[in-house]
Amino acid sequence: MGVVRGSGGPTVSSMAGSGASPHSPDSPLARAEHFVWLTARVLEQRRFAYHFLGGDADAVEAALAAYQGDDGGYGHALEPDLRGPVSQPLHTAHALRVLDSVGRLGGQRVERMCRYLTEVSTRDGALPALHPSQRGYPAAPFVPVVDDPPSALLATGPVVGLLHRNRVWHAWLFRATDFCWAAVDALEGSHPYEVEAAVAFLDGAPDRSRAEAAADRLGRLVRGQGLAVLDPARIAEYPVAEGYAPGEHHFPHDYAREPRSLARRWFTDEEMGRSLDHLAAEQCADGGWPIRWRAWAPGTELECRPMVTIEALRTLRAHGRAIG
Repeated sequence: MGVVRGSGGPTVSSMAGSGASPHSPDSPLARAEHFVWLTARVLEQRRFAYHFLGGDADAVEAALAAYQGDDGGYGHALEPDLRGPVSQPLHTAHALRVLDSVGRLGGQRVERMCRYLTEVSTRDGALPALHPSQRGYPAAPFVPVVDDPPSALLATGPVVGLLHRNRVWHAWLFRATDFCWAAVDALEGSHPYEVEAAVAFLDGAPDRSRAEAAADRLGRLVRGQGLAVLDPARIAEYPVAEGYAPGEHHFPHDYAREPRSLARRWFTDEEMGRSLDHLAAEQCADGGWPIRWRAWAPGTELECRPMVTIEALRTLRAHGRAIG
């Protein structure tokens, strides 16, 4: 892998085989590319190459495979806030998102993942946020390990939504889907990450009319409880959810990462425009985007920032913003 020097300073040549970066050296994408090659794990390097440099989905799959355990789940700190080798629902949900993003969510690998999800489900057929097998390994203090964890929409919603969106059918989905509907219907007071999980479920739920009705109600809840910063210039006026880090606000683009999301209907064009302006302005001097949640260990922040950077670029591009 060669080093190319130009007016923008040293940049590593693309893993996609295109040599020097084809982007303007001062563009958000070129700056982010330098940050990714400098700091990211192999998986995020491969994901960046796939999404922005014409890279191959096979390379993403190969990098992701290193995190899969014999039980069909994923571990090895795929989600950096959970350390250690054991499989966890949150790791596995992240793996599903990666596979979905490269069009590879299907086949025997997903069948194995569904068997793992079945094995770790709670009595009502849904997923806990953290399985007790994490005990003994480092984990973020805001994700406590308990012996008999309850089902969580936070863990179950994104998984069920992605499987439905990719038309994956497995016996595990029946009860897990029922759990998600009941959990979404029961939401009256919530917090941003739970709402994001609900949106991920509703965006993939097969019953579209029911999903649209549930999303409309959820949008009123988000606005009524101030769970989205609608005007970044007045950010100090918006509350931070209990237990969140100082400044851990959420914005319209966090809920509607692409225009086709049901959450996009919650916000006016002006509100979404301000949100995307704020997201673009968050790019740091080193080319990466910051994390807003609590950084509890140096390594976790380093590993999370390239992930956040890729999602920021994908969100901006999905909404029609120029990044290159």
